[in-house]
Amino acid sequence: MDDHLASATPTTLDYYHYMSKLQSDATLLSSFLGDDGRHALILDSTIFHPQGGGQPSDTGFITDVSSSSFKFIVQDVRSKNGIVYHYGVFEKTAEDLERGVQVLLSVNESRRKLNSRLHSAGHLLDVCMKQVGLRHLEPGKGYHFPDGPYVEYKGTVPQSELQSKQKELEFEANNLISRGGKVSVALYPYEEAAMLCGGALPDYIPKGSTPRIVKLGDFPGCPCGGTHVSNISELENMKVTQMRTKKGLTKVYYNIAC
Repeated sequence: MDDHLASATPTTLDYYHYMSKLQSDATLLSSFLGDDGRHALILDSTIFHPQGGGQPSDTGFITDVSSSSFKFIVQDVRSKNGIVYHYGVFEKTAEDLERGVQVLLSVNESRRKLNSRLHSAGHLLDVCMKQVGLRHLEPGKGYHFPDGPYVEYKGTVPQSELQSKQKELEFEANNLISRGGKVSVALYPYEEAAMLCGGALPDYIPKGSTPRIVKLGDFPGCPCGGTHVSNISELENMKVTQMRTKKGLTKVYYNIAC
């Protein structure tokens, strides 16, 4: 993989700007066999979201634009040092697969929509934590996979309040969902991004950079590289299934009906 890293340029992330777009054209830069026996494609741009930020990768397929001489089933997508790797298998293999071939990317729509809803719901809980009087809890990592999504916060809640706060969170989340509101995602200059996020950005965001910020309605935003819904109302049927606090951390588990 390292040889390909050295020769490739950073992948343009089209999904950063066009999250509802499920098809796009790109140029093949490299094709090789990975260590696990699967093939990997590197393109100049992609609408496939790679696994990261607690969100699973997109799946789908890639075909040759001009002649459909091959079909590549995308099973997994990963990013390393700015380069996106599309891993999978050839359903139909071209005799000559060379650099510069124009390809068509097609993302699995149902998987993208589910992942986007689960990820956006995690951000909604961040908003609701403040609304129910838990402003002292600092957002940490999130796990937005369908098998058990949760968001984690630094800080604890008294055991005696967990059940009541869980009910308050679910009530507040569904109240905001019923009201709806635009979900916007864009790149901003550092200072403007900080203002949109309540006046400050996390330390891991380099000063002078242009972070990508997601905002739910009129609430403060936060840096995020994932995919999201276009309106809060798309998060209907959200449930807060459990709330735990232990060793200085609080976890809120949630789910959304498919």
